[in-house]
Amino acid sequence: RRSSGRRSTLGSSDGSLYVSALSDVLCCVRLDDESANMSTTEDKKPLPPPLINIDVEYASDPFQCATYAYEIFEYLKTREEHFRIKEYMEMQTNLSAQVRAILVDWMVEVQENFELNHETLYLGVKLVDSYLSHIKVSKQSLQLVGAASLMIAAKFDERIPPAIEDFLYICDGAYKRRDMTKMEVNILKVVNFELGFPLSYRFLRRYGRCAKVPLPLLTLARFILEYTLMDYSIAFLSESKLACAALFLAFKMKKEQGWDDTLIHFTGYRVEDFIDIVHVLNNILHQKPRQSTQTVRNKYSHKVFYEVAKIPLVCNKEL
Repeated sequence: RRSSGRRSTLGSSDGSLYVSALSDVLCCVRLDDESANMSTTEDKKPLPPPLINIDVEYASDPFQCATYAYEIFEYLKTREEHFRIKEYMEMQTNLSAQVRAILVDWMVEVQENFELNHETLYLGVKLVDSYLSHIKVSKQSLQLVGAASLMIAAKFDERIPPAIEDFLYICDGAYKRRDMTKMEVNILKVVNFELGFPLSYRFLRRYGRCAKVPLPLLTLARFILEYTLMDYSIAFLSESKLACAALFLAFKMKKEQGWDDTLIHFTGYRVEDFIDIVHVLNNILHQKPRQSTQTVRNKYSHKVFYEVAKIPLVCNKEL
């Protein structure tokens, strides 16, 4: 009985200690939550009245991730330097900027035929550039690099990616299955299995949504991005600034609104931060198109894309 009494006393003491410790922990958690909320409120400056806050409008939609959207894209901007492509054409003695352009044009055609997401195309091109900046490639192997890069991107981004046999088929039987799987492994090793590249297309979609850009105008900006994707000089530029430049140029071509406070807030850039890139993109659009790289222009000449490729260009003085 004595021992039973002791156990009862100890149990009571332990219980009170447990309740006391638990209340202390809960108090600390509440204090941490309050301080976290205070720091979050302090970090996020309130939006000025003229701004459209798209994240507030989508706050109740769990698929939009409105609570974290701003921070996600700010984080992607900080990752741009880590994924920046180095110039590689001097090392690639068997290739040229025009050969790369033909490859990208072919990748656009594959993306259309397989009905892949545009993100898959942009990631595939990034993987090609990343691989070429590290490994010297022959002209005969370049299509294999492009196909394997698209296959990796499709596995990463698509709900149902095409089978490896499909990618072998589009290469007209030039490569065997073991060639494709070996190249896939080689590319993944070169990029250290990091596939979270910040992509200009994702930035453009976000910025267009934030400013409530009409779909025809946004499609024009997408055409500008996709058409200039073939140009070698674009591979080394900031993805977020490329998105801003394409959207700004689309505004000018359609004679629409300027770069307002909403876009300044959500992009973090003023026009002077990316105007040089605007001129680069505009100069590329003015270049005479080659017969071997017509896929993007033909694609965006269709009615489904509002025939934006037919919209008259502007000169640099109008920018």
